Amino acid sequence: MDRASTLHSLAGGAAGHRTRIRVAAVAAAGTVALTACSGTSGGDDAKGDPVSHRISVAPASGASAVSVQKKVTVRAGSGKLTSVQVTAPGPGALHGSFSKDRSTWTSTAGPAPGVTYAVTAGATASDGKKLTEHEKFTTAEPTKAQTVIGEYNVERDSTVGVGLPVSVVFNKPVTDKAAVERHLRVTSSPAVVGAWSWLKDRNGKDRVDYRPRTYWKPGTKVSLRMNLDGVAAGGGLYGTQTRKIDFTVRKAVVTTVDVTKKTMTVTRDGEKLRTLPVSTGKKGFETWNGTMVVLSKVPTIRMDSSTVGIFGPEAYDLGKVKWDVQLTTSGTYAHAAPWNDGKFGRVNGSHGCIGMSTSDAKWFFSQVHYGDPVTVVHSKDDTVPVNNGYGDWNVDWAEWQAGSALK
Repeated sequence: MDRASTLHSLAGGAAGHRTRIRVAAVAAAGTVALTACSGTSGGDDAKGDPVSHRISVAPASGASAVSVQKKVTVRAGSGKLTSVQVTAPGPGALHGSFSKDRSTWTSTAGPAPGVTYAVTAGATASDGKKLTEHEKFTTAEPTKAQTVIGEYNVERDSTVGVGLPVSVVFNKPVTDKAAVERHLRVTSSPAVVGAWSWLKDRNGKDRVDYRPRTYWKPGTKVSLRMNLDGVAAGGGLYGTQTRKIDFTVRKAVVTTVDVTKKTMTVTRDGEKLRTLPVSTGKKGFETWNGTMVVLSKVPTIRMDSSTVGIFGPEAYDLGKVKWDVQLTTSGTYAHAAPWNDGKFGRVNGSHGCIGMSTSDAKWFFSQVHYGDPVTVVHSKDDTVPVNNGYGDWNVDWAEWQAGSALK
């Protein structure tokens, strides 16, 4: 932080003459005054400097821990302000307005917390001289109660499936969604047509997802940039994150489950690998229709029906279910189901999961990865909701775009 006074030169007077500007900190007022020393006496201040040759900025240059409750004010002495810019990385420009006589500029709102602002002000003195000043100040760090954090679903330098949207879930309500969305960016090589869309996750938290119009192409290099530091999210909340996350899209492993045929077909880069016999949800427990995305893989898991609201005669508690591929947050898995041996390819007898033999489940487990799409067709159940895992692909493109806050 530059806390020192600086010398500035202004063109004016006779050839070769330079008017010297002195920056004087006024501690009591919290301002910085620009004073031009000249040979004139009329209208001088106590130090003999013309009042018209001053620009003052509050908060003062070099100030730290500045309260966000204080608006930024720029004054031109007896001159007129010609321009004022107050900017910071993250939140960007702090907007404001001039007084009718353009002697004063006042920010519309207080600055964001925890960032350094640069102030550039221009003015014309009463004698026609041009004044310019550059100042900086830093605001106080936000408290925990003032911050909102976005949890993103991709890791640096990871590889993901062609169906994975970029998703950010916020720990507090985002009421100014447009401001936040402006500071989120996804770029890719090759470039794609994509869009952000806002929704609520299953816990009622604000979530925004980015997806291309169609699946990512294998080999695509993708970057997520979050420049939320100091960005006002509404409701007195501010972002604090500056992130750049690069990841790569792996080969296109795409799975289709046909409930009527009781089969699962797995392709890689358009080439069929295998078609497996499966057993999906029975009557009253039908498997979700639509496209889901692989969320995780676990070699062994306990499946307790009480965790998904199934009690009574249909209740179950299976201690060691093998080769589990999670497809929804509500508990849809593709997994080994040896207790249904004899039903695969013949009868749909599960409680909504996609069951198969232990050997087939192990093979499927080895083929799919995080972000690979799995589409269920011909089920009598509803289409999986967008927020139940990543059901983003079940929304048509026009509707998806309409979910952006930047219409």
